[in-house]
Amino acid sequence: MELVKVVARFVDGRMEKGFTQDFHPNRDRFHLHPAADSPGKAVEILIKDIKAIFFVKDFVGDSSFSERKVYLDGAKPQGRMMEVTFGDGEVLVGSCLGYDPKRLGFFLFPADPESNNLRTFAVAAAVKNVRFL
Repeated sequence: MELVKVVARFVDGRMEKGFTQDFHPNRDRFHLHPAADSPGKAVEILIKDIKAIFFVKDFVGDSSFSERKVYLDGAKPQGRMMEVTFGDGEVLVGSCLGYDPKRLGFFLFPADPESNNLRTFAVAAAVKNVRFL
């Protein structure tokens, strides 16, 4: 399986950047090869400890970029458009193909195609509110 770039955001505010190849949305853990030490030893990350996993284009991003939180007129995303608010107040807007609050989490595809995020796995326990648009 191919290594993918991810940023794990923890419920306590920590953030870890690295690569994973064993993340699965139904498993309670995955392994992260830290970006700073990519050939080094992987660390085990428990889903219960994180709020979301961001699958990213690159680790640097653009701090001056302001991600659009609305869909443009005529946009036809796959799945249901939704706004997700996490317990820490962060808000994401995107589309979801299979939202079920009883599952461990769900994938959200960003409303802004220029986002550094390709998709986000939001952990259901860390989500405060979901609003369908």
